[in-house]
Amino acid sequence: MSQPVHALNWFEIPVTDFARAKTFYEAVLGLTIHTLEMGPMTMGMLSADQNAVGGAIVHGGGVTPSTEGTTVYLNGGDDLAPMLSRVEQAGGSIAVPKTEIGNDFGFFALFIDTEGNKVGLHSMA
Repeated sequence: MSQPVHALNWFEIPVTDFARAKTFYEAVLGLTIHTLEMGPMTMGMLSADQNAVGGAIVHGGGVTPSTEGTTVYLNGGDDLAPMLSRVEQAGGSIAVPKTEIGNDFGFFALFIDTEGNKVGLHSMA
């Protein structure tokens, strides 16, 4: 059995108010989120690139936002600071400011989105 290229294949960020979360993530990430209805679930696609790790914001039964448990780190681009600077304007809060990881692993930050999820950003600068 071959080793996967990425440990992560897909992720979902649970949301309670889809429209509010969509507005928040579009503002912070600077992208347009396309909405898909998947049975009882509403999904907002954060990546449509079939050759990359993908993810979505998800609304529907059985999903509960949380600041505990697994933390997803979104790609902060060349420098996560511009994205992080939009978090509070969009209604979220910064839990950990831009912080150097060390050992040439770049930088990270954590924020709480409008739904109550703890989410990370990572960049090399």
